[in-house]
Amino acid sequence: MTAPLRIGVLGCAEIARRRMLPAFVAGERTELVAVAARDLERAEETARIFGCRAARRYEDVLADPDIEAVYVPLPAALHERWTEAALRAGKHVLAEKPLTTAHRSTAGLLELARSRGLALMENVMFVHHGQHTAVRELVDQGEIGELCSLQAEFSVPALPSGDIRYRPELGGGALWDTGVYPVRAALHLLGPELDVLGAHLTDGPGRTVDTGGAALLGGPAGVTVQLAFGLDRGYRSRYELTGSKGRIVVDRAFTPPADHRPAIRLERSGGAEEITLEAHDQVAATVAAFADAARTGASPDEATTLRQAALLDDIRGRARPRAHPAS
Repeated sequence: MTAPLRIGVLGCAEIARRRMLPAFVAGERTELVAVAARDLERAEETARIFGCRAARRYEDVLADPDIEAVYVPLPAALHERWTEAALRAGKHVLAEKPLTTAHRSTAGLLELARSRGLALMENVMFVHHGQHTAVRELVDQGEIGELCSLQAEFSVPALPSGDIRYRPELGGGALWDTGVYPVRAALHLLGPELDVLGAHLTDGPGRTVDTGGAALLGGPAGVTVQLAFGLDRGYRSRYELTGSKGRIVVDRAFTPPADHRPAIRLERSGGAEEITLEAHDQVAATVAAFADAARTGASPDEATTLRQAALLDDIRGRARPRAHPAS
């Protein structure tokens, strides 16, 4: 059997402690070796919980010969710097989404990984959940006829005022945080032939980053794509595919718990039915996919990651942020 992939972590972000580190420890194909934080006390506390070493500096993790791969859960604006440093140190990298906040930077990192025979993977976990494969099969089987449109949204209620996602210098904003999900859903379900036709970003009151937005895209064969996202509205995690003969609706599309049994709603002229699937742990599936990628030394979904970065750039470029109306 192949030895477990030995992983070091740069930072103790909430997503790392709550979702990724438990998956690294539980996975048979991964071994958590060390975690670093600017606050050594936080690193030591995290290390005690997950049974690994603590490091004060990110550089110490990158210099550790026992570590083969690095997970980067830092704020978006720091992804490029530390992902590049990890690749140059000869480590495979799993980086939180978005990989960077610019298409050119994403392309550069993917090229660097390719040139060194290393795996670089963006941590978009929902694409590893089996419910989306089931949806594509229904569409391919003609269950809703010719595909006409896709609507997708990921929104969350307002965050605490000090949250890093409200800080522009750290790459904050709804587009980079929640907007990635509907954009990636469109790519995952429809393929790369998408073009941004229009976009809008809104700044919430007192905020210096976009807190909501929407985009209109054109898809293959004339499919219309409507995307929405936000950091300041009621929770929404769904997409809907409409065809000439029916509709498919998926709720809890992007962040379902490991024990959640997805129910795909299939609506047609004769009525509606719910197709209930087995529970699937998308975090564990993502970790396994990264371990596979590291063992082959190739970046999975490279073309999709690059196309996603281009679409996000285009949405940003076409949108004109407007201040939220005064109450």
